[in-house]
Amino acid sequence: MIRIKDILEEIERHAPLSLQEDFDNAGIQAGDVNLPATGALLCLDVTEDVVEEAIKAGFNLIVSHHPLLFKPLKSLTGKNYIERCLIKACKNDIAIYAAHTNLDNASGGVNYKLAEMFGLEDVRILSPRKHNLVKIVTFVPENDAETLRRALFEAGAGDIGNYSSCSFNAEGNGTFLAGENSNPYCGETGKLHVEKEVRIETVFPAYRKPAVIRALLSAHPYEEPVFDLYKLENEWQQAGSGIVGTLPEQEDELIFLQRIKDVLKAKCIKHSPLTGRRLRTVALCGGSGAFLISEAIAAGADIFITGEARYNDFYDAENRILLAVTGHYESEICTKDLFFHIISKKFPTFAVQNSIANSNPIKYL
Repeated sequence: MIRIKDILEEIERHAPLSLQEDFDNAGIQAGDVNLPATGALLCLDVTEDVVEEAIKAGFNLIVSHHPLLFKPLKSLTGKNYIERCLIKACKNDIAIYAAHTNLDNASGGVNYKLAEMFGLEDVRILSPRKHNLVKIVTFVPENDAETLRRALFEAGAGDIGNYSSCSFNAEGNGTFLAGENSNPYCGETGKLHVEKEVRIETVFPAYRKPAVIRALLSAHPYEEPVFDLYKLENEWQQAGSGIVGTLPEQEDELIFLQRIKDVLKAKCIKHSPLTGRRLRTVALCGGSGAFLISEAIAAGADIFITGEARYNDFYDAENRILLAVTGHYESEICTKDLFFHIISKKFPTFAVQNSIANSNPIKYL
């Protein structure tokens, strides 16, 4: 039996909630996650049409990119589409879940999918997250060092870029005096003991802290293991905002703008004045990504693609970069395919489908 929470745990394994921005409200919006899951409907936005579509399909889970709830509710009377969606979902035992900026910021998330759609190579995070790495240091008898290292790595520690199982190890002597009620792994109660130990240091993303500590306590032979945690200032290159990569070959500006329009099935593409340069380095950010324009310029990008930008952003590009704005909905519609891949890969026989409802509130004449 697959429960709703099983589906959500798999999504969060790829896009941990800790990666969401402070303003966001990703996660469960409504419903009982302990119910058996009958199917998942995937969408960009939750609307009344989407909820009705889930009801007709017999699905009790809606997974959306944008949260239905951004602000607390003081009443639930059906006075707007948000409240009507919640009322209808609750009446039909449908859970609503959102993976928003956590999916944007995750490795392999929305921006990686966009980069794949445009055929970018050598992609990297445009603006890596800061203050998201933790170093753990512990001390273990020499003969148990390999077992403990393996447990830490399996719990998610030791990954740095394209390298895994990364650690630093130094040998030394540890001392302890076992008290009267202790049960020492080595040494004797009441006698000062000197043990040859290995100091193990490794790093992990902050959201893996509970799992890493559990692994350490489970695998460490000491009755009372000693460990230190240090919050690092280093950037975490595996998560953050935006993507920058390169095209296999240089492309003409107008030809590439047309390709953007075709790939995203956009009604129109707004862009800043053409620079006259051929394009090779591309930066992008789905949704409202104009805050990254200066970072795209600093990264040497020839063009920056995003879903929304302000009027003055087109001035700020100032011939330093070509700014292409696709529309918010168009830049993130690929999230449905991301959800589909994540869920169906883990649960290949589970009923999952993309919503056919067009939830874009912006219409074009």
